[in-house]
Amino acid sequence: MNKDLMHQAVGYHGPTLLSLLKSEQYENPDIQSVSAEFLKTALHHRKDRRIDNTGIQQLIARKADLLFAPSWKSTPSTELNDEETEDYYAIMPPLEQLMEVPNEDKRQYFFRDIERGDIVIGRVASIREFGFFVTLICLGGDLVRDIESLEITALCPVRDVPSLGKHEDPLSYFQVGDLVRVVVKDVDRYHERLAVTLRPSVLPSRLSHWKLGVISNEDLPTYYRQNSTLDSHVMETYDNVLHQTLGFANPSTVEYLLGKLGISEIESSSLMRGLQSKNFNRDDYAPALRKKQSASWAFKCVKAGVDHFKAGRHVDAMNEYNKALEIDSNNVEALVARGALYATKGSLTKAISDFDLALETCPTHRNAKKYFCQTLVERGGQLEEEEKLVNAENCYKKALNLDETFSEAEEALQKLRKHMQVIYLVQYNTYRKQLPLFFCQIDSELRLDTLLYQIKQMACSCKMYVVTFQHGMVRYCPSITT
Repeated sequence: MNKDLMHQAVGYHGPTLLSLLKSEQYENPDIQSVSAEFLKTALHHRKDRRIDNTGIQQLIARKADLLFAPSWKSTPSTELNDEETEDYYAIMPPLEQLMEVPNEDKRQYFFRDIERGDIVIGRVASIREFGFFVTLICLGGDLVRDIESLEITALCPVRDVPSLGKHEDPLSYFQVGDLVRVVVKDVDRYHERLAVTLRPSVLPSRLSHWKLGVISNEDLPTYYRQNSTLDSHVMETYDNVLHQTLGFANPSTVEYLLGKLGISEIESSSLMRGLQSKNFNRDDYAPALRKKQSASWAFKCVKAGVDHFKAGRHVDAMNEYNKALEIDSNNVEALVARGALYATKGSLTKAISDFDLALETCPTHRNAKKYFCQTLVERGGQLEEEEKLVNAENCYKKALNLDETFSEAEEALQKLRKHMQVIYLVQYNTYRKQLPLFFCQIDSELRLDTLLYQIKQMACSCKMYVVTFQHGMVRYCPSITT
């Protein structure tokens, strides 16, 4: 058990959390064995604070064995200064700056939450013999608050200003208007007074790397430097500001933040006990669950679309099918239903595209194959009327490739081929009469459309040919006789 973390939690929340821990974790020997003296010492920092967050305390008590487990923070945390972290993750301005929070409320919450050891930054307002006064402009360390407009003043006594020499006045190093980074030493919440110090011994260990004293504008926190930009865009929303930050676009943001918190990417970090297992079924992961959920939503849209289609409301049906495919782009039922609607409306090319995609996703779908074959035959008939006989033949062949027993496609193909034989023979005889010298041996398997194509090419380029056809290939050369 991480006793230091428990010490901080009890010190912050007080006796209420202590009693909840004892009752909720009565079977946990580590928590029950914590000495009363140890827990009492954790309470001395919060004598004058009132915290009514019972829900959070109950959560901590119920999950104490997980929260305070040593394995929770399984990797050393990453410590980078403010300048280095600006590009690693989105550093946002204080939330209250994007809200209409009255200054009275800001001031009240500031004095409620400020603690001994917190870092604050301000400007030297005046210097006296007993010390100097600082007007606070922002918080340092890991705290973010919008306090510049609150005009909060803190006193730094002369005894809390380190001297570089035995006989030198320590206040002589400061001038009115200097920016200084100091640490809170005492808080009077009732009278709203602060005492600060420049002695690093007051800093907690997690903030010990910060340097106290006079600083420059470049040393101000990133979130404070962004305030001037934000003030000129009063209507900016939190979402807009977030997307404009450089760190938000960093693809390693999650990895960095986990490292900053000391949480391993491999070990389980969930407070849900059911997720503590390491052997999960692949179907229980988010992608599989999302796919199943999307399929369920899409199916509801398809069902609604079918109802609209049966009632003759084709526009509403199409909207439902499109909505289903927006949810699940490869939903077979939606593709088949939309393809059927396209075919009904005469958009055979779009229908064929939908049926083709449906069969790619599910090659055994009976309705997709059935409707696809019917639509191909109908499209072939359209192409025959347009005298695109080769394309029509391909449609019938594709239908037979899908279903060899589809009689409509077989009959249409045989009828088309007989029609094409007659047309090609007529054209062949016409071209043959136009050639002065023409010898021809036609293989029994020669396609007449191929023959006609070759003859057309010859007729365009030369008047006299010797032409032979062998094994389905056309061979020709200009004749040497006149």
